[in-house]
Amino acid sequence: MYEAVHAHPDGDSTVARQALTAAEYGFDGLVVRNHGDEMPDYDADVITDEYDIDVATGVEVRADDVSQARGLVGNHRSERTVVAVHGGDRALNRFAVETPAVDVLAHPMRGDGDFNHVLAAAAAENGVHVEFSFRSVLQSNGGSRVRALQGLRKLRELVVDADAPYVVSADPRSHLELRAPRELVALGETVGFSAEQVRTGLRAWGELAERNREIADESFVEPGVCIEDDG
Repeated sequence: MYEAVHAHPDGDSTVARQALTAAEYGFDGLVVRNHGDEMPDYDADVITDEYDIDVATGVEVRADDVSQARGLVGNHRSERTVVAVHGGDRALNRFAVETPAVDVLAHPMRGDGDFNHVLAAAAAENGVHVEFSFRSVLQSNGGSRVRALQGLRKLRELVVDADAPYVVSADPRSHLELRAPRELVALGETVGFSAEQVRTGLRAWGELAERNREIADESFVEPGVCIEDDG
C-alpha cells in the first residue's frame, strides 16, 4: 500500500522524514505529489535504499484555468511518474477526468466540490483515478467534519456506481499527519467503504507508479508487449 504526500517546501517535512514514518507505519511506498510551483529537492533512489520504501516522483498540477492546466500536465507528463490535478473547481474537475494523460483527480470535493455522475462516468472511461482525500475529515471537527464526511459519502456513491478507478489518501503535509493503513481503513468504513475497498485505493497509487514506469521504459511498445534486449 502507498500514500501520496506533500513534502517540504509544499509541506512541513522532508521526503526522507515522510518516508521514514511511512515505512514505520507499514506502507510499501510513497508518491511525492507536491504542487508544481513548490517541488522538493530529493533523491528518490537514495531514500528508497535507506528506508526500504519505494519513492515515486509525482506532481499535483494546480492551475487557474483549464488552458493552464493542459499546458502544465503536458510539461510534467514526461518528467513525473504520477500526475495529479488539483481539483475542486467544476471546470478543472471536468478537464481532469476527460484527460487520459492525468492519473488522478485530487480532492474533487475541495471547495464547492462539484462532482456528478457525468464526471464519474468520464473518469471510468478515461482511466482517471478519483481521489478520496480524508484530509478534510482528519483535520477538522464539529460541523466541518460532518460536512466533509457527507461529501465523501456522496463521492463514494458516484464512483462506485460508475465503476471508476480511485485512490485513497490522508493527503498529509507532514510526517505527523501520516496515518497508518489500519487507521485509514477505519475512517473509510465510516464513509461506507469496506476495509478491502480502502486497501484497494491505497494500493492504486503503487499500481499507477508501476504502470507508468513500465510505459516510460524504452522497451515498452504497448501493454504486455516489450522489446527484448539481445545484449
